[in-house]
Amino acid sequence: MKNKKEDKKHVFEEKLTREEDIAEDVLLESFKRNEHNNLKILLGLYKGQYFKLFMAVFLFAVKHTPVWILPIATANIINAATGHGGNAFRTIVINSVIMAVLILQNILTNYFHTYFYAKAIRNVECGLRSSMVRKLQQLSITYHNEMQSGRLQSKIMRDVEQIENLSSQIFISILSIIMNIIVSFAVVISSSITVFLFFLATIPVAVLVHATFRGKINSTNKSFRKEMEETSVKVMEMVELIPVTRAHALERVETTKIDKQLKDVAHEGFKLDVLQSFFGSVAWAAFQLFQVLCLAFTGYLAYKGTIKPGDVVMYQTYFGSIVSQVSGVVTLIPIIAKGLESVESVGDILLCADLEQTGAKRKVKKISGDIEFKNVNFRFKDAEKPVIHDLSMKIEQGETIAFVGESGAGKSTLLNLVIGFLRPQTGSILIDGNDLTEIRLQSYRKHIAVVPQTPILFTGTLRENITYGFDDIREEELQKVIKASNLEELVASLPEGLDTMIAEHGANLSGGQKQRVSIARAFIRDPKILILDEATSALDTISEKKIQDSIENLVKNRTTLIVAHRLSTIRNADKIAVIGNGDVLEYGTYDELMGRKGVFYKLRALQA
Repeated sequence: MKNKKEDKKHVFEEKLTREEDIAEDVLLESFKRNEHNNLKILLGLYKGQYFKLFMAVFLFAVKHTPVWILPIATANIINAATGHGGNAFRTIVINSVIMAVLILQNILTNYFHTYFYAKAIRNVECGLRSSMVRKLQQLSITYHNEMQSGRLQSKIMRDVEQIENLSSQIFISILSIIMNIIVSFAVVISSSITVFLFFLATIPVAVLVHATFRGKINSTNKSFRKEMEETSVKVMEMVELIPVTRAHALERVETTKIDKQLKDVAHEGFKLDVLQSFFGSVAWAAFQLFQVLCLAFTGYLAYKGTIKPGDVVMYQTYFGSIVSQVSGVVTLIPIIAKGLESVESVGDILLCADLEQTGAKRKVKKISGDIEFKNVNFRFKDAEKPVIHDLSMKIEQGETIAFVGESGAGKSTLLNLVIGFLRPQTGSILIDGNDLTEIRLQSYRKHIAVVPQTPILFTGTLRENITYGFDDIREEELQKVIKASNLEELVASLPEGLDTMIAEHGANLSGGQKQRVSIARAFIRDPKILILDEATSALDTISEKKIQDSIENLVKNRTTLIVAHRLSTIRNADKIAVIGNGDVLEYGTYDELMGRKGVFYKLRALQA
């Protein structure tokens, strides 16, 4: 029964993954194909949403008809009223009724216009953030170590919001501008070529104003975005450091540092605001002068009898519309610049090639736990010498191996190589004879569990933290895990037991309690390979004893790799490997190494 349930879950996950991969491929294709053209990238993001956009454009045109027809109806009514013709009253009524109908239809068409364009934009917004999150899960641990989390957060939240804002402007403001200009020019050119030529004179002015300010606005906006990213990074660091800051009475120092960064952001934002305002005011003044000239010009034509009095109102209205639309374009340029800059920023993640694993790899359905290092060499980027040098050793299924040595000797690096976080530059790591570089790491990692030195808990219930990734576990199995992890006393002491909410980073639990939750999480996975990275190094003696008891329960019948800081805690390990100079200096049982009175003996003596 359990196997059938797991199979159904697996099939569902595979189907969901395929659908997500297809959606992600569409986004990545747009970024790759138009890598140096942010506008084309933006339009490519909407592949699959084109029908919604078409409907939005069509409905926009329908809903906007009152704006375009009103000047004509107004001119007709004025001309009828001043002409005193026999059909004047009929003309006034017909034009009034037509306008009333067009105005009322706006209510319904506006609703559906908003429905279609908002649906398209929100789908892309969600898909873009989802693709970025998925890509972050695929990028190497080295990438994440080098990239500040605050910067990533800014890209996922702020930059995607800017892209969404740009999209909204395109399908609302820019669409309105284009259609209004086209309709205005079409009506004018059909009525008077002379007035149309006058209207055309506004275009060079708009181009000149745009060209004058474009470069400065782009560079200022880029500086502002970078300062915002830097601020996000520093604010996150400040929040994480609050306990350290408070403990050492460094509040003023930290506040001063953040204040300086906030002032830098405010300064860049101020420069951008002033530039945009000046840009807008210059454009507004230029176009208003043209509108005054248009009024004078068409008034002169009416005085000469070339056009009717009502046509003056019509031309003035359409020219006012053109001036307003062109001014709108000028005003939107900073928003467009921000949005396109954000498209490039998002591309930094989606186009990053530093993936943990590339290409199709073979899945492993089960593992036994044999591990072998064969002539492994590993050097960190920009390091002078390798951390691991030509290391070879074999670990049998079910063995518990403890790695000891001085800080920086490479113990945690070895664990990260086994997990697959790091890759050896030369040599290989074999799991049951399979080279880690040739198998799909996700399928392999389903059979391992890691208990880090610093336990990582998330905001949620105690139950959710323990069963992370295994939500359908039976209650009796969960109770066995709690007992084996020595968590019974903790669960009983909490107001809502397993359903008690855990504060951010587990702030309402002690260090030992958090570590036992981390061990329970490892128990739930029932791993074949267990990795313990200094799991007791920062605990008091009582907590350490409870953790040791939990670990002894956990390591049974599993291949276990332990990095130990306190050498007294590894007496029961099957073998101890003393790491130094990038290699294994000594290897044997606790008693054997103590009897040799070598490196391990000296390290143990220092802790006596």
